[in-house]
Amino acid sequence: MRASSSGTSGATLAAVLVAGLTVLPLLVVVPDALSAGFAETRDYLLRPRVGRLLSNTGLLVAVTVPATVVLGTLAAWLVERTALPAAGVWRTLLLAPLAVPAFVSAYAWVTVAPGLTGFGGAALVTTLAYFPFVFLPAAALLRTLDPGDEEAARSLGAGPVAATVRTVLPRLRPALSGGALLVALHLLAEYGVLEMMRFQTFTTAIMQRYAVGFSDASGSLLASVLLTLCLLALVLETVARGRRRVARIGPGAQRRATRVPLGAWTAPALVLLGGLVALSLAVPLATVGRWLLRSLDGAGSLDADLLQVTGSTLGLAALGAVAAVVAALPGAWLLDRRRSALTHLLERTTFLASALPGVVVGLALVTVAVRWARPVYQTVALVVVAYAILFLPRAMVSLRAGLAASPPELTEASRSLGVGGTATLTRVVLPLIAPSVLTGLVLVALAVSTELTATLLLAPTGTDTLALAFWREASELDYAAAAPYAAMMIGMSVPLTLLLRRQILEER
Repeated sequence: MRASSSGTSGATLAAVLVAGLTVLPLLVVVPDALSAGFAETRDYLLRPRVGRLLSNTGLLVAVTVPATVVLGTLAAWLVERTALPAAGVWRTLLLAPLAVPAFVSAYAWVTVAPGLTGFGGAALVTTLAYFPFVFLPAAALLRTLDPGDEEAARSLGAGPVAATVRTVLPRLRPALSGGALLVALHLLAEYGVLEMMRFQTFTTAIMQRYAVGFSDASGSLLASVLLTLCLLALVLETVARGRRRVARIGPGAQRRATRVPLGAWTAPALVLLGGLVALSLAVPLATVGRWLLRSLDGAGSLDADLLQVTGSTLGLAALGAVAAVVAALPGAWLLDRRRSALTHLLERTTFLASALPGVVVGLALVTVAVRWARPVYQTVALVVVAYAILFLPRAMVSLRAGLAASPPELTEASRSLGVGGTATLTRVVLPLIAPSVLTGLVLVALAVSTELTATLLLAPTGTDTLALAFWREASELDYAAAAPYAAMMIGMSVPLTLLLRRQILEER
């Protein structure tokens, strides 16, 4: 018992230290914002431009989040609960947009329809890029739900749609609210899409302010407003999720729900899903392919440059993934084995920094390095710390899923036999959660490979990545030169689609 308590204390200390690291950008941003003084702060925040930024940001969230929830839920229900032809193919195609970085989709739409800018373009691209964040958890949960309640409703005379609305949708609340939260947080932190679409939000305004001078308190004031919006999103997600129980007691039916015949609705369903896939996947892929073919003429040393940039991207992705997974392990273990108010607070803390733009995290780390740790400035280590802060939630979610399926009795048995905490972790826990560890590594590595703003600020001189090279060429309107980097990022992201598809299929 004493050894177990010691292990728990060590995990708690490690989780607290990691949580402290994730809030480090806030400890820099908030004091800078408060240094402006009350009168100056009030006058700045009450400016018409700040009001427009708030209106733009709120409008984008208010339109995109419901749109992704509706599209993601409807697509998941069609694929998992209806007699949709080639459902497995549609499942893969609806996840595939996750393999296309959002700012690459924006690049594609800008080149196809140059006039598609402003709010309309931003809402369209973000909706098409982010609806899989809702489709994924909804589809996975639909495969696990006991069909008993739905069948009971049908036996009492309710139609397929009515039975779904009354019995299935309420139990989808955790999946839908979680997906909506991910979409909202991505929108609050999005920069590349909005800059390409020339739609000003707090994120683009912060980038502009920090480009002038990152010590300017006005940038920190804007970041503080963005943080407030993040906190609001977290609160709303908690309320929307509710406390209704989803899991069943006992073995339950242990069978899949009977698929609903679509009948005359088969053609409209196929048209809907086909249009969604065409807009979210076919347009970006076709556009990148077209510009890629043009870039082959007179490429010169492009192949060597592309390989070099890809190598540096893979190296940073591997380091960032390992750092995030190792940092997430103590908190994930506590959430599964020693859940309490403290562990819940630590979990929510990890989401705060992930909602901040990468530029804020990057510049906060620049400030810390310049003021108190100059030797780490312009080093790979500082870049890796930024990745760990930004993408810790991805690793946390994966590890929690693995630990939930790992019987705690095996750990207790190992400790009762005198095996130390470290040995138990390496011999018992890690082998059991190895698939989840691998999932977390892949998810974080893929996120790192397409990260833009923090890398731009923190990467050592001479270090280049695919995202930076793509953005540099696209910003110069050299779309042909940007295409190879876009194609490589898409190719590296393909494992994400395969990994997430397997995750849905394994949820039984």
